[in-house]
Amino acid sequence: MTPRKLVDVVASLLGAALVAAALVIIWVARLSVHTFNLYVSELGATGVPTAHEFQIALLLIVTGGTLIAFAGKDVRSRVRFLAVWTPAVSLWAASGFFLVASQVTCTVGCPLPWGGPVFDWQDFTHIVCAVLAFAAASWGILQTAFAHDHRGLARFSLVAAVAVAVISSVGGILSLLQFQTEIGASAELAATTIAIVWVVVYGAATAGARIRAQRPRALAVRVESGDINSSSRFASPTST
Repeated sequence: MTPRKLVDVVASLLGAALVAAALVIIWVARLSVHTFNLYVSELGATGVPTAHEFQIALLLIVTGGTLIAFAGKDVRSRVRFLAVWTPAVSLWAASGFFLVASQVTCTVGCPLPWGGPVFDWQDFTHIVCAVLAFAAASWGILQTAFAHDHRGLARFSLVAAVAVAVISSVGGILSLLQFQTEIGASAELAATTIAIVWVVVYGAATAGARIRAQRPRALAVRVESGDINSSSRFASPTST
């Protein structure tokens, strides 16, 4: 395996592990809070007991997503309007917005800054960055759903894209309306989970593709060097 391919494999697998760890942290933090109408961003609100864990989880997503995007930057959509940039660029953009969101968390309750009597720059910054990060990641999922030469990943991405779009739409609408917040919070957590799992699968698939690509090359090198003598003898009717 060439050094470049090895770097890609290590980066994608390490990135997938970091993102998977972030998902575990988010779920542990969420289950530690005994209320059902808590949105994911509220886990990181200033003064909340899970704020530190939330910040760590976002930073793990940022680091892991950046590594996976670096390793999988050759993936490109076959649909013209989706191929303006690669899914890797979408992942990098999402990581950048999540980085800001991890440092500028919302206040207790994460109130919508445009819905109350007082405008709050902290809530506004966090919510806008979190929404843009999620949108960028979702766009990357959609791009990968129509990727060249990545059939398995494309199929999984299509299912994930539909699921994230439907579930996050329900959660977003209920959040804006401040109606049935328990359902809205559960929908947001489900959509977030699917998106994070997709990033993990993207990383694992990237590593798998790099490893599989080396097998035909290694076999060709062995054939050229005459290393597969036993196989050629069995294949030849005149061999003794």
